[in-house]
Amino acid sequence: MRATLISGVLKESGVCSSEGGKAKTLHPHSLMSMVLYAKDIVETDFLSLPPDTSVLEAAKAMATRHQGFAVVTSPDKGPVGIVTEWDVLAKVVAEARDPARVRLGEIMTSTLVAVDPNEGIDRVARLMAEDGTRRVLVVKNAKVLGVIRARTILARMRDYIDAVSAQIARSQVPLF
Repeated sequence: MRATLISGVLKESGVCSSEGGKAKTLHPHSLMSMVLYAKDIVETDFLSLPPDTSVLEAAKAMATRHQGFAVVTSPDKGPVGIVTEWDVLAKVVAEARDPARVRLGEIMTSTLVAVDPNEGIDRVARLMAEDGTRRVLVVKNAKVLGVIRARTILARMRDYIDAVSAQIARSQVPLF
């Protein structure tokens, strides 16, 4: 399956379910196959707000939830954009705009980077590196299942490398 750059409307296919609110740790079946997928590390706890939300309301919600971004969603279209702390600083604060009057739809980035839940994390990491994005949406049927952040993928890759190294070490024949 291919990752999709999305502008406004999401199009993808695949099957997945995710549980809980945090990134998942390695599953035993993942360790056996030695492959990690987007569904294995997706964070399902993310902030989602409609485009008509004021930047002030969004900033308060982001601060309360300790989130550096919000996925902008429309009930009929699904995800339509993303707003980050940087968007608020550069497009509102730096321009001396009133955050109570500016709406997320005005400052959001509408080109989204998204992957199918069954996409390998090697592809997710490559997208992040090539596109310079720190957040990749995991999407099924135009619905955001969660987000993979750069820091999460780095932490999970470390766990993955440790697991692979341990398995290799166990399979080697001792020299003496």
